Amino acid sequence: MLWFAFLRLIGLLTTLLAASLVIFVVLEVLPGDPAEVMLGLNAQPDTLAALRAELGLNAPVTTRYVSWILGMFQGDFGISYTYSVPVSELISERIQVSLPLAAGSLILSTLIAIPVGVYSARHHGKIIDTGIMSVAQIGIAVPNFWIAILLVYVFAIVLRILPSGGFPGWDVSVLGSLQALLLPVVALALPQASILARVMRSALLDVLHEDYIRTARAKGLSNKATLWRHGVRNALIPVLTILGLQFSFLIAGTVIIENLFYLPGLGRLIFQGITQRDLIVVRSSVMLLVALTIFVTFLVDIAYAAIDPRLRRRA
Repeated sequence: MLWFAFLRLIGLLTTLLAASLVIFVVLEVLPGDPAEVMLGLNAQPDTLAALRAELGLNAPVTTRYVSWILGMFQGDFGISYTYSVPVSELISERIQVSLPLAAGSLILSTLIAIPVGVYSARHHGKIIDTGIMSVAQIGIAVPNFWIAILLVYVFAIVLRILPSGGFPGWDVSVLGSLQALLLPVVALALPQASILARVMRSALLDVLHEDYIRTARAKGLSNKATLWRHGVRNALIPVLTILGLQFSFLIAGTVIIENLFYLPGLGRLIFQGITQRDLIVVRSSVMLLVALTIFVTFLVDIAYAAIDPRLRRRA
């Protein structure tokens, strides 16, 4: 198991380095000059040149890339062009919103999808199964921002029991912060739960037709025990794959949801950084999201090996 984890960790670091290079190159070729954005179109050439030198924009591309990478390893993400504060401070403030939002959505989608998928598979071919899969198909087809607008209309405008946007801050009110995140979490979780429920149902139906399931039943194991002890466990492998992919979608979805609900999260910071040409903020924020995604993929691989020992032997 340790050797398997070591090999996956090496692959994780290689992927992270390649991702950093892609992020840096893509942002470098984007049009626009951060100095012009900060000083305006009417700024004098000598003033622009002085600001570029101060920001290090005149240094060679390779030098800036190496400096950025080495700085991140030391916890130094640079100084924001727009806010004139360390990027690490901006990220630490915003991640307190984005991480609970993404984690809460992932947990809620899992808690909904797995029981629903198992229940649907147990009643395969019946009316309830058809109804659940029809609702799941609608959940997949409807975008999360439309669900968010509907939730705001119902719970914030009509019922007036939840806020329509904003975030008071964890230090101001924990309960108020949780209430502010509730609708965004549900809006992000429902489409992902629909996907996961269909995957869980399909995987479990395939597993229930395997020979070892019939053998377990022939030995006198009850249907319920067979389902949960042998069926659900082996059906979780494709579900874990989708969970790992869903984390990436949830992180990307926070950009839209955070702007819709006026949440001061990492997604909104990236959006503002792009519009303001604050490249150092965008680079570091996107890199952090990539690192989180790769780390979750690593955890999924470890979970694979824990569920299916054959993967450890192949490594």
